Amino acid sequence: MYEFSVIGGKTAREIISASRQDIVDVVRDTYLAHEAGDSVNPDSYFLRFPEKPDARIIALPAHLGAGADISGIKWISSFPANIERGIPRASAALLLNDHETGYPFACLEASQISAARTAASAVLAAEQLTGGRTAGKLAVVGAGIIARNILEFFTSRDWQFGSVTVHDKSEEYGSALAAHTANVLGYPADTEHDLAAALAGADVVVLATTAAEPYILDPEAFAPGQTVLNISLRDIGPELIEGAYNILDDVEHCMKANTSPHLAEQKYGDRHFVTGTLAQFIKGEVTTGGDKPVIFSPFGLGVLDLAVGLHVFRAARASGGAVEIADFFGETTRW
Repeated sequence: MYEFSVIGGKTAREIISASRQDIVDVVRDTYLAHEAGDSVNPDSYFLRFPEKPDARIIALPAHLGAGADISGIKWISSFPANIERGIPRASAALLLNDHETGYPFACLEASQISAARTAASAVLAAEQLTGGRTAGKLAVVGAGIIARNILEFFTSRDWQFGSVTVHDKSEEYGSALAAHTANVLGYPADTEHDLAAALAGADVVVLATTAAEPYILDPEAFAPGQTVLNISLRDIGPELIEGAYNILDDVEHCMKANTSPHLAEQKYGDRHFVTGTLAQFIKGEVTTGGDKPVIFSPFGLGVLDLAVGLHVFRAARASGGAVEIADFFGETTRW
């Protein structure tokens, strides 16, 4: 009852690498449970710094029922200046709590978990919105850790691409991701310095940048029928959002913090451009067509971190990868 475990990032990465197929299914089930109301997912809380306006640390508390009956919180930092230092932008920890007593029972390094649940949701959306696992051209905008994870999840789900084009402001990072895509994942890959050229002809577009405000503003940037995975949430101008089918992970969560859908709501004064949620699409309650681009915008739900974190925790315990902390709680009786 009073056991407490720590699971490091290396262990989490190994477990995730071996179970990406399962994680996509975990994310799918969690979206459906959330849509059914079998979760509690409050607003995220943003800790910001006046002297570092681009940096933030975010608290994501949540509870997931659906047979898991687990609560917890992810504490994740986003410091874009880290990229200039050659270190990852994000770092995170996830605390899991027992639902019966409220006692925390595990702390996990969560940047791996956060990247995995983000990548799994992107690939799940691509499969649902395209109706398959094949695309002639995949365009990837942003060549960081999230983009790499998304590509690895595509591979684990046996996606077939005719070509992969990587666009990044940094030639070094773009070339590194293209090389990883070609040499490790086995997809034909190249880089493209011009954004419009990178997007042109793509069946699926992945946006995984650190952009704080929209830079994709050309009304013709996306083509009808193109599936756009708006993972970084703030790359797309409101006019393009208004002119597309929009599938969100959670409508209320997405309409915050100046995401692209939030900017569209502010510009047009309503949410007429929202098609529905991914769970609603999976259930057949909403549909899209080929007459407009289809944009998936996931704000990122704490319940996904819990579900993937629980998956990692159980696997780590089973494999001996969890480090038990003896006597973590100093008092376990009232008297």
